[in-house]
Amino acid sequence: MGTSLSWKSWFCIFHCRIVRKSGAKFLLQGTILTDVDETVAGIKRQHNVFEQLGIDPEKAFGYRILEPLIQLRKDGVRKTGQALGLPRELFDRIPFPGPALAARVIGEATPDRIETVCKATVIVERLLKDQKAFQYLAILHEDRVTGMRNGKRQFGQQIELRCWDSLDAWTAKPSRLSFELLEKLAGEIIREIPEVVSVTYNIAPKPPSTIEAV
Repeated sequence: MGTSLSWKSWFCIFHCRIVRKSGAKFLLQGTILTDVDETVAGIKRQHNVFEQLGIDPEKAFGYRILEPLIQLRKDGVRKTGQALGLPRELFDRIPFPGPALAARVIGEATPDRIETVCKATVIVERLLKDQKAFQYLAILHEDRVTGMRNGKRQFGQQIELRCWDSLDAWTAKPSRLSFELLEKLAGEIIREIPEVVSVTYNIAPKPPSTIEAV
């Protein structure tokens, strides 16, 4: 598979092929109101929004989309899960992007770069799990940055950390993490992922920032 298309294009192509091959007539999708609002407003094109943009999935892909949560925001989804008596780990976990970690790689999402952001994600989720934040994640940037390792110059990679306080994902504020915790996060990432030489923390609120990077 080539790399000329964006990860969103590859996701749609791969996804549509699977559904067509299965012969399925319906696709159950967890689209929420924030996905629609951001896409229609032109803020961010969500991969799971079709009909609201005038795209008929039945004509385009051969199936209809069922979206039972489309009138709810994230807090409403969690309340619904609780009211239905579902296990808390199903509705009270931090959000995770539908296209997976490719959404957290700026630039080309190669297997090696996915592996890098995966390792950083494991560290971030382990060290921030007790923060009671709305969401936390690691992002791999595209540009190389100058670093030093073992007394030699190293052109390495940069990981950006994001941790958010939010109710519905429509707006969000960076969590006020202690500097000691940020140092621990950076230290573990740099130690466990030698190709990373820079770790930053995003302190811009949403808006104008967004919770995910892509």
